[in-house]
This record gives sequence, C-alpha cells and structure tokens, in this order.
Amino acid sequence: MSPNTLRLGAILIADAHCAPWRTPFIDFLRSLEKGEIQTSQLVLMGDVFDLLFGPIEATHALNAEGIELLNRLSKRMEVIYLEGNHDFLLSGLFPQVTVVPRCKQPWIASFEGKTIALSHGDSAMGFGYEAYTALIRNPYVLKVLHMIDNALGGWIVRKLVRAMQRKHHCKTIEHFDVLISKRLKHQKTADTEMLIEGHFHQNRTFDLPELQYVNLAAFACNERYFSVQSSQNQPLLHEAVFRKEPL
Repeated sequence: MSPNTLRLGAILIADAHCAPWRTPFIDFLRSLEKGEIQTSQLVLMGDVFDLLFGPIEATHALNAEGIELLNRLSKRMEVIYLEGNHDFLLSGLFPQVTVVPRCKQPWIASFEGKTIALSHGDSAMGFGYEAYTALIRNPYVLKVLHMIDNALGGWIVRKLVRAMQRKHHCKTIEHFDVLISKRLKHQKTADTEMLIEGHFHQNRTFDLPELQYVNLAAFACNERYFSVQSSQNQPLLHEAVFRKEPL
C-alpha cells in the first residue's frame, strides 16, 4: 500500500494551460482562497500553465499571479503538482508544494483500500518523444536557452507565446482507446486498480483488463474539474464545471 493518500474531497485539475490570455484557472484559485470551493487536497495533473519552466525567468513573469496564489494555498492545504510537458523543473518555484517530476510519475496513492496511479500522461509515447522531452528538461540546455533569450531581448519566449496563442487544445482523438491500450503495454500497472491521466484532453474512461483508465477533461477547454468521492457503488471522480456558461 502506498504511503501517499488521495483524500476524500480532493480536487483534480488537468491541463488548465493558464496564461495571460487564458485566466479561468486564476479565477478558480481565487475561489479556493476565498473558500467558495472547499478542499483539503489539490492535485494538479500537469500543463496547468501554458509556459512555465523553472530555469527560464521570463516564464515566471508570465505566470506571477498564479505562482503567488498556489504558494499561498499551499500553506492552507496539501498541493500536489504533477509536472507536465508545458510546466517543469518547478520545485524551486513552489517550496511547500509536492512537485512530482515526470521521472517520478505515476504518483501512487491509496484511497479506500484501492491503489490509484496518477500521471500527467505524456509517458510511453515513443523514442522520438522521449528524446525530445529529455532534451527540453535538461537544465544545461535550458540554461543556454535562457542566456540566448536574454541576449535576444526575450525573442525565444515571445515566439513560444505566439505559438501557444495559436494552438487549439480541444480536439477529439480518433481511436483513443487503441492509443491507450498500446501505451499501457509499456507501463507497469501491476497492483494498480485505476490510472488517472491528463495530457490528452479527452474526458473518457475505459474499463480495461488490467485496470480502469481515466483521462480527464482539460480545464482549458470547458473548465471541468474533478473531486474524489467515496467509491462505494459510484464512480471515484465527480465531475463539475467551474462556470455554468460555455466558453
């Protein structure tokens, strides 16, 4: 049994892609701080910020309000942050948050006698992706990029910002069940009853032979978040929408 515990009433948020041009996650954090939404445990499933890289200070400025809010909340509740492919090397930014890097995922927790695995979801994606993600997370590479960006007056970060502003996050992936089945063949799932991931933005659940697989909706697409409820005769995760009106 894992020493980590997923608490009753915990809130899970995936793929908020928070940025100066996309701020509903900031409003959500404010609601948590005001007590309008209640929880003792906040689990962030990665890609919470659209561009946040620990060694790149220009990305801190883009997300200053969100960083400050999370740090204040982490003094009042347990915050677990699974790093994604848009937000990584974050432990120095969030001293009281349990930051889980990609290499330590899935984060394994117990709930009502069940073993639950939680991961951002960008694992087992093939050699090319593995090489790419190792490169972009290399602190020496990021240090060099940081120096080049400074020398060019922030040109690299501005180019990334423009690319993210054009990106469409909300797409249906055809044959998603086939993709997940292939990925799970390359992951250790023994003794795990449920795997919860983000990354793909699909909001779908599969009952597979080895476990139940849950892919969470992207908060960036529809402001959906999930709370943990008793798993006795009902789904583990309760889905809610932060705003009632469509985006």
